[in-house]
Amino acid sequence: MSNRLAETLSPYLRSHADNPVDWHPWGQDAFDEARRRDVPVLISIGYSTCHWCHVMARESFSDPVTADELNAGFVSIKVDREEHPEVDAAYMAAASAFTQSLGWPLTVFATPSGRAFHAGTYFPPVARGGLPSFRDVLAAVQEAWRDRRDVVVEQADAVASALSQIATEPSPLPSSSQLAEAAAQIASREDRVYGGFGGAPKFPVATTLRFLQAVGPVEVADRALTAMAGSELRDEDGGFFRYATQRDWTVPHYERMLIDNAQLLDVALHAGRVDVVRGIADFLLGVLRREGGGFGAAQDSESWIDGQRDEGGYYRRPVAARIGLEPPEVDGKVLTGWNGLAVGALARAGAVLGEPTWIAAAADAARFVLATNRDGEGALVRSSLDGVASTAVGTAADAGLLADGLFALALATGEASWATVALDVLNAPVMVDPVLVDQEIPVAGDDSDGDLPSGTAALAAASLTAWRLGAGASYLDRATELVAGLVARALEHPFGYGALLRVAAGLATPPRQIVVVGSAGELAEAAHRTDADVVAVVTPTQARAFADAGFELFLEKDALEGVAYDCRDFVCRLPVNDPEWLPVSRQ
Repeated sequence: MSNRLAETLSPYLRSHADNPVDWHPWGQDAFDEARRRDVPVLISIGYSTCHWCHVMARESFSDPVTADELNAGFVSIKVDREEHPEVDAAYMAAASAFTQSLGWPLTVFATPSGRAFHAGTYFPPVARGGLPSFRDVLAAVQEAWRDRRDVVVEQADAVASALSQIATEPSPLPSSSQLAEAAAQIASREDRVYGGFGGAPKFPVATTLRFLQAVGPVEVADRALTAMAGSELRDEDGGFFRYATQRDWTVPHYERMLIDNAQLLDVALHAGRVDVVRGIADFLLGVLRREGGGFGAAQDSESWIDGQRDEGGYYRRPVAARIGLEPPEVDGKVLTGWNGLAVGALARAGAVLGEPTWIAAAADAARFVLATNRDGEGALVRSSLDGVASTAVGTAADAGLLADGLFALALATGEASWATVALDVLNAPVMVDPVLVDQEIPVAGDDSDGDLPSGTAALAAASLTAWRLGAGASYLDRATELVAGLVARALEHPFGYGALLRVAAGLATPPRQIVVVGSAGELAEAAHRTDADVVAVVTPTQARAFADAGFELFLEKDALEGVAYDCRDFVCRLPVNDPEWLPVSRQ
């Protein structure tokens, strides 16, 4: 049988299309069906390169007996967390009320109104390791729904009510000393033996590393990158795996994801690790880039070797021994915000290292996303597959990450049109998943920076960049407001808010902006070696185009060629034509 998932635009959902489970994609129809049948809802959330998602699919969702029980007693919804991050965040927040073991696959049982009353992650087909079997869980949920309905509904309502009341009050922006204290708190968690933070499993935490690179101690970030780059976490063919299962960065979980590698490219660039930058760029362009220019979401951890599905078997072989093997599949889903991260990272690295191919690839990806990942009204959608846009709405993170990537592309190319489009993206209203709204499911999930900047941090960062380019004080106000709403929580738990705290650090220091005008190679190279927040290399004509588009940083910078303007908080020193007159530090 082929269920409803075959026609979706998610490779993860399509991989379940032949399950005997009567799956529904995320949508109002599934909840309406649950109301009609008066049965609970199973919401199974995962993603295409998730190893344990594959395992549970093989063990339970492909089993006819388990499927019969699901089809008889539940309406089952399969969700791609990458396509519907708001849905994932909402149910992850709800699941935290029932279990401290959170992750994917996320298994949630909900009322027909969508309110969670029980949750877990992976359940085995038979009880083991302290976990009940999945079929035992199904039986217990059905028994509770049948015999203790009032208790179930009361519990679901209580969780939803508690989540809906979570709110934060704006706080003053942190001082430089408060930011330094937050960085010191993060540094105190460093693993001084193996680098990075904590024990096992161990993640790259790129957002945290970038905050340390901005505020210090930089050496903690450098040690983490050095450890990762010299470990099994880094594939010898380029790019980094998702995480290591051991403290010493060994035994990685082998999926290679766009978001990890795009962010680590920035980390490596700021650390001066050109070898790491080139390896990641090769992986992005050689493996993840899709037809048309967009970047796919990830390369799977599993592949077929000798007729068996093998997790990591391909990657454990040296590159020369991989010849002739079928490589792990790439999830070709082009996610808007994730591509924004890649656009920005490649544009920045291409500008600093003089790699026009990377800048061109960034421009191709930007054009693809802007042309494809929109609905009929021009609003951003979350993703596309094979050139067809998803119906999943774009998120705040999508808008912020794409806008910031477009700003970086504008600076790398000298083309003001990219910056103008970035403002359009930044100024557009942010939509919320309509099913969450219709079902009155609390949408406030975790607002910390996880494997990528939160929507708040992403919008704040892009707004700060817009202001630094001279787009107007309203963008400074917006960045300030966004940061103020979360900064108290961020200072209390800095490890989870690296991206937001890096924006706060940018707000705490007057910006340094350098505009290089004309074909001045050595000047441009010197500008990129500085600690400037903005480095633009433009022709006089391009400077005029930026100014005409409303970016006041470029006003009156079109009269001379072969010069650099070193500006502090929009007050520019006299233009210089000697790289020696561009100090590395703003001090």
